[in-house]
Amino acid sequence: MRIAIVNSSSFGRYFPEHIERLARLGEVQRVEVPASIGGADLARALQGFPILIVSVTPRFSPEFFAHKDETWLIARHGIGVDNIHLPSATACGVLVTRVPGPAERDAVAEATVALMLAVLRLIPQAVAAVREGQWAQRAAFVGHELRGKTVGLVGFGNIGSRVGEILARGFGARVLAYDPEVPPEAIRAAGAEPASLETLLEKADILSLHAALTERNYHLLSHEAFARMKPGVVLVNTARGELIDEDALIAALESGRVAGAALDVVEGEPIGPDHPLLRFPNVLVVPHIAAYTWETLRRMGEKMVADVERVLRGEVPEEVVNPEVIPHARALRLGERR
Repeated sequence: MRIAIVNSSSFGRYFPEHIERLARLGEVQRVEVPASIGGADLARALQGFPILIVSVTPRFSPEFFAHKDETWLIARHGIGVDNIHLPSATACGVLVTRVPGPAERDAVAEATVALMLAVLRLIPQAVAAVREGQWAQRAAFVGHELRGKTVGLVGFGNIGSRVGEILARGFGARVLAYDPEVPPEAIRAAGAEPASLETLLEKADILSLHAALTERNYHLLSHEAFARMKPGVVLVNTARGELIDEDALIAALESGRVAGAALDVVEGEPIGPDHPLLRFPNVLVVPHIAAYTWETLRRMGEKMVADVERVLRGEVPEEVVNPEVIPHARALRLGERR
């Protein structure tokens, strides 16, 4: 059995016992490919690997599935599966699993609030001033409190709802939430107020993104969306970089419409030091680390290993995101694997 770990720098790095458990099942190999690699090239790079543990990149497109040899399992080392074309996986009998939402919930929610505070309180700039011997410049770092601010959450699912709880109950913020998939009563029960996207854009002092990426919400924050926002809004994104039209964000930063931004994700990541967003001193970009806690990475790794172990026993793993494939999943056809 050959198992490929694709573009995941964290899996097995901090908990080598996860690699050791996989190695008892077969040959384990790390495979690094460009984030933008085409489907046919990706299929060639992964020939001979029936089991894949994958990161947020690359994209497993219909072209990938059309060219790939036998694949039993694609285990997503994370929550989002927007880089995997599920209809194609299902048509090819490939089980697709992911980490259950609660595994990352607290880590990403806490990181969201930390980024929010870092921008509001000018913490990175203040730290840099001290390192440069500019303690006397402390009067330049007068920030804002979260208490009493209106925070708009785009997406109120697993992570967004936890962010709402922390902000409303811990900081005394007013929380507005837009999520057409969540009943209004569930939003209210979590201490937030249901709102339309238009109302949220117009009322929020702070806007935080927690939506899954779909074809419908690609570049959800467009030039038009930024034009509706309150002048001086603060933007936080720990969801997907593709939710924001980068050119629109840059224009809003230049005009002052956006007073500051904290981004854990950026479209086209990883980015280099010459990225246009990095020229703004009021923009904080971190390298997609919101889920990077020891606790979360242990849970995520355990889930990936358990998925592989179950599949090789002919069992259905947990958190299959395309359950309709189960009756004809290649991995579960024990007779064909002998």
